[in-house]
Amino acid sequence: MNTLDQQTTSEQAARKRIKDSHTLDADASRLAHFYRGWAPSYDLDVGRDGYCGPKIVAELAGAMQTAYLARERTAIAILDAGCGTGLVGVQLERLGFQLIDGLDLSEEMAERARRTRVYRQVRGGVDLNGLLSDYSSASFDITVCCGVFTLGHVRPDALRELARVTRPNGFVIVSTRKSYAETASFEDEVRSLQNAGILIPAQRLNDGRYVAEEDAHYWVFQVPKKASAPTEERP
Repeated sequence: MNTLDQQTTSEQAARKRIKDSHTLDADASRLAHFYRGWAPSYDLDVGRDGYCGPKIVAELAGAMQTAYLARERTAIAILDAGCGTGLVGVQLERLGFQLIDGLDLSEEMAERARRTRVYRQVRGGVDLNGLLSDYSSASFDITVCCGVFTLGHVRPDALRELARVTRPNGFVIVSTRKSYAETASFEDEVRSLQNAGILIPAQRLNDGRYVAEEDAHYWVFQVPKKASAPTEERP
């Protein structure tokens, strides 16, 4: 097999792993098992697929800090929810952010994020489809979530917890793969949270670059001053 054939085969295998990850039905045990095996090749696989979501999400965080938050970037606390191997954290650090915490369902992915040395701490074993009980309300100025609101992973109602851990007047920035946004009633959840006074849509980039085969929408939400915090367990 020549070099070109090997490259093509590797790209096909990478795209198959990405597609396989979309079939896991947001089941925590299946997701954790899948990413345990995928962690060693994850960065290479998504790189082959042209994954640019982390850079876009980080740039949006930078823009929100510059436009709306008075403190310097070095003093802005950020939660990277579903941090994976740390791709977003690396981009945030490049832009001057220093107070970055991460969480991920997969301990193997979280360990790779720790190795980047851009995070204050990274917690593994955290399911974004549940309550973020290890995090107090209003802990972060900005919460980012890239590559998580996608098929087979996290349900739209996880937005509620991301809002809870974000400070009033802070921002929640997420990407949604187009196929996910169209099938998972994400906009219905956004309207519900807006009507409840939990999140205010501030910016939306439609059909932005994401991976080679599909675009994504990028959402910026602001947490209002009187955001309500959920007290009941989600189904």
